[in-house]
Amino acid sequence: MRDYKWLHEYCLNRFGSAAELEAHLPVPKTPAQLRQISDDRYLSTLSLRVFRAGLKHSVVDAKWPAFEQVFFGFDPEKVVLMGAEHLERLMQDTRIIRHLGKLKSVPRNAQMILDVAQEKGSFGALIADWPVTDIVGLWKYLSKHGHQLGGLSAPRFLRMVGKDTFVPSYDVVAALNAQKIVDKAPTSLRDLATVQAAFNQWHAESGRPMCQLSMMLAYTVNH
Repeated sequence: MRDYKWLHEYCLNRFGSAAELEAHLPVPKTPAQLRQISDDRYLSTLSLRVFRAGLKHSVVDAKWPAFEQVFFGFDPEKVVLMGAEHLERLMQDTRIIRHLGKLKSVPRNAQMILDVAQEKGSFGALIADWPVTDIVGLWKYLSKHGHQLGGLSAPRFLRMVGKDTFVPSYDVVAALNAQKIVDKAPTSLRDLATVQAAFNQWHAESGRPMCQLSMMLAYTVNH
């Protein structure tokens, strides 16, 4: 595995200057900022990610104001009370995307958020305090305790809310393959641990957030 110096020099050459490179890199929220996000906003963003999966994002985003209305502003205390009959009625609402499995995930994920809030004080506390050096552990937590959060949904949700995370997208996996870190998309515990270790090394060498390292890796294969 090459060290961070190679990655940095490659990206500098691609963009021509340090300033131009920095302009193309995301900046994660601080733990304090993540704590300030209310539980209803976390549920809204989590639900948005679930509905975006497999669909054109612009189509889902255009309908999101209607989702906010039918799900009571994504207040977890209200959403968790939505039973099967209520969700069946939503299947007749043409303003939203009528996918029963995804609709059912909303009150279930509301329960997860309430459970975390009862233990931690807020869902944001869990997100803020989770160490980035074990970010795959947070992916696994969300996949296990939440619903419809497998695959790339958990890391993409975290990226959406501003939590520092790498995302094993097609380009990132191709870069990891080129560096002989993994030979396929990391799904097993062993491969996830291997990828986490590689990012931890680059993170320690550079001091850069995981999301920036992830983007820089993608730039090495995405021309």
